[in-house]
Amino acid sequence: MIPLSLAQIARVTGGRLCHGDPDAVVSGEVVIDSRRAGPGGLFAAVAGERSDGHDFAAAAVAAGASAVLATRPVTVPSVLVADVPAALAALARSVVDALPAVRIAGITGSSGKTSTKDLAAQLVERLGPTIAPAGSYNNEFGHPLTVLRADAATRYLVLELSARGIGHIAYLCRVAPPRYGVVLNVGHAHAGEFGGLDQVARAKGELAEALPADGVAILNADDPRVLAMAGRTEARVVTFSSAPGSPGMSRAPVRAADICLDELGRPSFTLLTPEGSAPVTLRLHGAHNVPNALAAAALARELGMDLDGIADGLGAAVARSRWRMEVHQRADGVTVINDAYNANPESVRAAIDALAHLAQGGRAFAILGHMAELGGTSRASHEDIGEYAARIGDSGLAGLIAVGEEAAPLLDGARRVRSWTGEALAAPDGAAALELLANRLKPSDVVLVKASRAAHLEGVAAALEGEAGQ
Repeated sequence: MIPLSLAQIARVTGGRLCHGDPDAVVSGEVVIDSRRAGPGGLFAAVAGERSDGHDFAAAAVAAGASAVLATRPVTVPSVLVADVPAALAALARSVVDALPAVRIAGITGSSGKTSTKDLAAQLVERLGPTIAPAGSYNNEFGHPLTVLRADAATRYLVLELSARGIGHIAYLCRVAPPRYGVVLNVGHAHAGEFGGLDQVARAKGELAEALPADGVAILNADDPRVLAMAGRTEARVVTFSSAPGSPGMSRAPVRAADICLDELGRPSFTLLTPEGSAPVTLRLHGAHNVPNALAAAALARELGMDLDGIADGLGAAVARSRWRMEVHQRADGVTVINDAYNANPESVRAAIDALAHLAQGGRAFAILGHMAELGGTSRASHEDIGEYAARIGDSGLAGLIAVGEEAAPLLDGARRVRSWTGEALAAPDGAAALELLANRLKPSDVVLVKASRAAHLEGVAAALEGEAGQ
């Protein structure tokens, strides 16, 4: 963070300084978890469902924080504000305004945001000092906290933007105005909250609308709703494509050809650009990471990276965020796919495709929890996913375990496939799912674990990974 005095912080946030020296300086990290408070930092006290950050204000200052951003009086140096998220946003915008040379890129989409952000950050870091979110820091808290990590040395901000409704992405773009915007896809994630795919597209397109005339909109030519966003921006439009049958494939300047997967589902392809072509082999798992890689490549290209640098950087990039298509091979020959961070219909289909590929020559099992925020389409969406899962490979799944009552329609969908001979199993929770699977796994079997965050199935995946050799 660029150093700011408490007086400056109070002025920027419209807050009131209490118990503190106006000249005291905040130069460390801004955090909302008091356990991460450190020397010279600022602790933003947030009242949550389970705890109130104000109760930990003294502990944060004892750990070295210069002050606390609070909405009610505390006994330590603090800046009292009306709203903590708004105050963080104001602080973040002040940092951006103080660093005019920083080039800002925003990435959004219904799925793949975090993986693309991680790929893009690893490319852009080769060009200069880069700040990118940890994990999925992409909302009204994580977005400004990420921006506040920037300092005078920062040259690039690669940011991930999420939305739970209309106007959210536009708001985040006002906090850190992007010059480059990447839109990956429009899918069913949060469709229940938005009211349908057209509304999701309207929200995601706010990123394209926020770009300046001298900016660049990087759009997925394989998604018609994303491609239509070209009409919603004053920025120059660059597209990418990985689907041979897509109408936008021939016109996209950044494309993938000759896509193939190795035995662990890691994609290789030929990266095609106006500057030439180059072979790329990703370390990430799943064919769905090819468009993510193309989006990252298109962004890096616009920032000035040459073709060889992009290809080399993509091949060296690793998965930085946890529980996203992590493939773990146990000593007993069982392979566990931990994709438990989140789930929506598109991402679950992609994970099932990866499961089918990895299970060639063995048996496939899927432990699936519910997909949240689908609204009135929830039951039908779960049934469709169950049917899709039962049809994978030559003989479908050996076993489908639906965890929790909300995931039960998965089994109804699987049973619609009359040729399916696998087991449809219901488990009330993760522990029960592990018990059901315990005596069924054999060497060369592959298990996928996936669900929305609310299901907390990452513990199931961790338990399965930890059983190696037992």
